[in-house]
Amino acid sequence: MGKQFNKFLRKSYNKLVSSIAFYPALIAIGFLIISYLMLNLDFSETGKQVKTNYNWIRLKDASTARSIVSTIAGGIISLMVFSFSMVMILLNQAASQMSNRMLEGMIGNRFQQLVLGAYIGTIVYALFLLSTIRDLESGIYVPALSIYLLLLITIGDIFLFIYFLHYVTQSVKFETIISRVHHKTYDSLAKNCRNKKVDFVSEPKGQARLVLAEASGYYQGFDKRNLLEFAVKNDLIIRLLHPPGSFIMRDQAIAHYFSAASIDSQQQEELHSNLDIYNGEPIDNCFFYGFHQLTEVALKALSPGINDPQTAVIALHALADLLLCRLSRHPNLTVADNNDHARIILSERSFKDLFVECINPIWDYGADDRYIQNTMFAVLIQLISAASNEEEITLLVSMQAEVTNKRKI
Repeated sequence: MGKQFNKFLRKSYNKLVSSIAFYPALIAIGFLIISYLMLNLDFSETGKQVKTNYNWIRLKDASTARSIVSTIAGGIISLMVFSFSMVMILLNQAASQMSNRMLEGMIGNRFQQLVLGAYIGTIVYALFLLSTIRDLESGIYVPALSIYLLLLITIGDIFLFIYFLHYVTQSVKFETIISRVHHKTYDSLAKNCRNKKVDFVSEPKGQARLVLAEASGYYQGFDKRNLLEFAVKNDLIIRLLHPPGSFIMRDQAIAHYFSAASIDSQQQEELHSNLDIYNGEPIDNCFFYGFHQLTEVALKALSPGINDPQTAVIALHALADLLLCRLSRHPNLTVADNNDHARIILSERSFKDLFVECINPIWDYGADDRYIQNTMFAVLIQLISAASNEEEITLLVSMQAEVTNKRKI
């Protein structure tokens, strides 16, 4: 039960942090706490003394205080609506001309979430403040300190809005969106592929027993620490059959385990609880999603309805840079225990797999476009010069020959 709960928490956490509401909710809670602390200061003896000693800080007219707070709340609401109408336009443009898969990364953009959080937090602060203003002639029960802080926050929101306009105009550019996916994928690739040499794995001894998927979905990875503990505790070697990002259907093989005896149903449940299968394309967890998104952008740009080869070329350059990184970096294919015995054998996409799945479809779509022909030829020359593995060189040279023949026509 505890393992299943941990799996539920992992899945929920990934969905939560990628939601557009995650950071705004945290920021709004932070503003609510600040408003509570400021009101305590306002109505404390220290706050009253400050307002008594400095008359220019005091707001004696409660109606004026309410007007200030109400105006700010209404203005920030209008500002927020306008700002995120622009974001919706940006998302709609990206979905229609690039790829729906790009939306997840754009929705999860941290700066947009911070701006939304600042606006919502200011509104929450103002509304909470509005409910505490009292009609007393002395003015010491009007939360003047909190209102002055609200004014400063509002000025900050205005400057934030000005920068947000600049940010959105830059974000709407296709090269900016592609660059963002490129860098995110590169970081994920560098994190998962750290070996300078190919990791060779020997075949485990013993009978291979199947582990079937409990539900259909995308295999996202596994809980490394818990699955390793499970393998050591039960003296197993577990071989995962699919690389992350693969679609697995219900009751189809997802793994093999090697042991002297079969594991019981409770152990099967514990094993399944450490394997993550759910929908979504988090690039941080699986760099292949970034490759897939860039490929889809290039294909859509080459479609007759869009016909934008320049965007396809930018996406192709980004893919080439990622493939160059993959040429020199290799994933670790085993997870070993404290005695350096391999307990988990991973399945990862090779350079050939990535090349065939990402570059070949672009060439199929753009083989008749001279712009794509020239770009592909230039990219292949550089990849060939960087390749050292015979299989990789053969693949690239074969593709180069195909491109060369097409360029002669």
